[in-house]
Amino acid sequence: MSIPPILLMGGSGAIGHRTAQALRAAYRDVPLLIGGRDLTKVRRAAEQMGGAQGVVIDPAAEDLGLGGRPISGVVVFYMDHTLAGLHFAQKRGVPHLSISSGVFEIAPQIATYMHAPQAAPIVLGYEWMVGATTVATLNIAQAFGKVHDIRITALVDEQDAGGPTVAADFEHLNAMLPAALTRREGAYIWREAEEAQASFCAVDGTHMTASGFSSIDVVGLAAATGAPNVQFNLAGGVSSTRRQGGPMSTEIIIELAGENRQGEPLRTRHAVIHPAGAAPLTGLCVAMNLERLLGLDGQPPTPAGLYFPYQLLDAATFIERLESDGGELRELPVA
Repeated sequence: MSIPPILLMGGSGAIGHRTAQALRAAYRDVPLLIGGRDLTKVRRAAEQMGGAQGVVIDPAAEDLGLGGRPISGVVVFYMDHTLAGLHFAQKRGVPHLSISSGVFEIAPQIATYMHAPQAAPIVLGYEWMVGATTVATLNIAQAFGKVHDIRITALVDEQDAGGPTVAADFEHLNAMLPAALTRREGAYIWREAEEAQASFCAVDGTHMTASGFSSIDVVGLAAATGAPNVQFNLAGGVSSTRRQGGPMSTEIIIELAGENRQGEPLRTRHAVIHPAGAAPLTGLCVAMNLERLLGLDGQPPTPAGLYFPYQLLDAATFIERLESDGGELRELPVA
């Protein structure tokens, strides 16, 4: 199908490149606009992606400096504090997906949505890896009759550099919100200081330490499963593959506890693994969200509304695409 170009705001970085690759792998001719402030940089990125065009974005302009140029969707790869991309998408009536805001920064976007709920589909893409964590977790949770505890630990290899934009976003998040949003016994609390420290076993069994992180995965998974205890922890260091002499990877440990459908105790432990790091896994999920929003997959486009990524992504399709990209959802021994 032929569509107007998708605008990737801040799309010249690693995740933008990986998103383009994932889209092109499934839909060879999908047109892309790579938007940014530096024309030379975005043009270079567009040339590297192939079939794309670099354009200068003016966030202060209602049309972003694009005039009447048709756009089919907008993805924002940085913290858009002015919501320029969101306002533009609503006025054009096209899907909007942003991936970099913290859980404490979603109020302006929700308020903007509430004043024009029928304008466009808006995805709060702030889950870890834009849905890779939540989709896998909810798929695993289908084996449970009741889920009591969800514990997510993301291990990012110290060599897995995401570029200056990613580094700046994390610095901002850590400075603004040192405490970690957590659900405990059905109540939302904030873990901080020593209480925010955690330990876990990496994929290869190595014991490591982590710190609480305020990921929006916590509230999404709590709402979707009803689990009274949900926490998300983040660790940096040496990934399991590199510790074994291979290249760095990214791994997300998913631990669930509760009851099976017969009411018997059940504990599971899995990991989402991508051998090339965080950027390709994030890019894959951004691309799959865009496919579903725009109806590239042959199904009707997503109607106007406010969504989490896991509400758009099909688990079986995600796992299939993950595996074709070299990653996996692996069952681990229960610690």
